[in-house]
Amino acid sequence: MIKKAVIPAAGYGTRFLPITKAIPKEMLPIIDRPTIEFIVEEAKMSGIDQILIIVSSNKNAIIDYFDHNLELETILLNKSKQELFNVVHDIGEGVHLFFVRQKEQLGLGHAILQAEAFTADEPFAVLLGDDMFVSEGKPALKQLIDLHQKTQASVLGTMEVSYENTQKYGICEPQQTHEDYMELRGVVEKPAPEYAPSLYAIAGRYVLTPTIYKYLKTQNKGKGGEIQLTDAILRLMSEEKVYAKNMEAKRYDVGSKIDYIEAIIDRALQDDTLKEDIQAMLKRKG
Repeated sequence: MIKKAVIPAAGYGTRFLPITKAIPKEMLPIIDRPTIEFIVEEAKMSGIDQILIIVSSNKNAIIDYFDHNLELETILLNKSKQELFNVVHDIGEGVHLFFVRQKEQLGLGHAILQAEAFTADEPFAVLLGDDMFVSEGKPALKQLIDLHQKTQASVLGTMEVSYENTQKYGICEPQQTHEDYMELRGVVEKPAPEYAPSLYAIAGRYVLTPTIYKYLKTQNKGKGGEIQLTDAILRLMSEEKVYAKNMEAKRYDVGSKIDYIEAIIDRALQDDTLKEDIQAMLKRKG
């Protein structure tokens, strides 16, 4: 059973500048909770009990958020605000959180390398800090973990994208398609539409075997001058089978302004204290 997960959260967040000059993109709020808390919660609901969050030197706010604030908690208790105390005190409860700094931002593959001592020789999950997945049933990550349990191989979470958007993602090349998953022949990083081998895009969730480290350590820089995880996964396929599964969940790319706004609206519409007011506001603006 997969018990460890890695959340890379060291990027610069350039799509949200200038606010990310001072606030980590992972701390941008979905109403009253930061995006990274939803990602931690997904991991927890998928059976993960140890999470390594990879940060950079300017992201202490993430570490502080998951730490206890004894002064604030004491004030809340003294003012008999038990419900608010519980909300603040219980952040990150139920999982063991660890942090490590990525001293240089050399790409996702390089970020994952920082987790080698943490995951050791165990298979592990990866949840990108840019991607929120919301599902009514089984969490997106748990869907991948279940397939890993069946195949004992690396599994990539995917979604179907439009033809013109293939150049934004790593795209899977299926070798054999099963009922609800596929064995892969290859992956191509951000291909032009005419060169895309499919419309199945890698979408921010992975279960990886520890063999991936062998390839990350020797991986040359790829697109953007970065060590690409996709390139290392392609090389991994020469030694092990790799599978992909379309996740049954709603994805929000919270590094995208429009997806971020949609995530806030959808979250508000699920909140009984906000739903009617939000619906009325949207009706007025419509």
